[in-house]
Amino acid sequence: MDNTKSILLVGVGGQGTILASKVLSEGLVEAGYDVKMSEIHGMAQRGGSVSTQVRFGDKVFSPIIGKGEADILVSFETMEALRWLEYLKPDGKVVVNDYKIPSAPILMDKEDYPEGVIDIIKDKANTSMIDAAKIAEDLGNTKVMNIVLFGALVKAMGLTDIDWEDVIRKTVKEKFVDINIKAFNAGMNAIAEASVI
Repeated sequence: MDNTKSILLVGVGGQGTILASKVLSEGLVEAGYDVKMSEIHGMAQRGGSVSTQVRFGDKVFSPIIGKGEADILVSFETMEALRWLEYLKPDGKVVVNDYKIPSAPILMDKEDYPEGVIDIIKDKANTSMIDAAKIAEDLGNTKVMNIVLFGALVKAMGLTDIDWEDVIRKTVKEKFVDINIKAFNAGMNAIAEASVI
């Protein structure tokens, strides 16, 4: 039986999706899983779409997640969740950050940011929304929004038996360890009522 799980993290360049994926992959490897990770940067340096795909299980043959194959989609920016929704399994779960980053056409007044994106996502999938930006701001550093979302992912996937605080200590710069551990725990708490996949 194939017990491979597929996690898709999506966002906009500069949001820290890749760091979150690296912390995730590191912890899963330490826990004894076979792990494959791939990154797609797109126009990341210009605020474009970024996705990372992490697959883990007893034996994983490919890092690539096809359409309809992701167990969970974690979106660091609201519109990105909609853009990547077709990659989610029919019974998959979405964790979406209630955070909007206007694209270049929107900034140039050529388009409007779509209304009701969260409602559209909720209509199509089992969705948990958190305000990771507000949580990070309350902690005193908006840059830890990615680790807030990472904490939410860990809780939503039921991966709480791994010592993630230790993994964070090994992965982030020493001066940022404490704030990142607080962000991780805040993310877990923010989604505590979410069902385990």
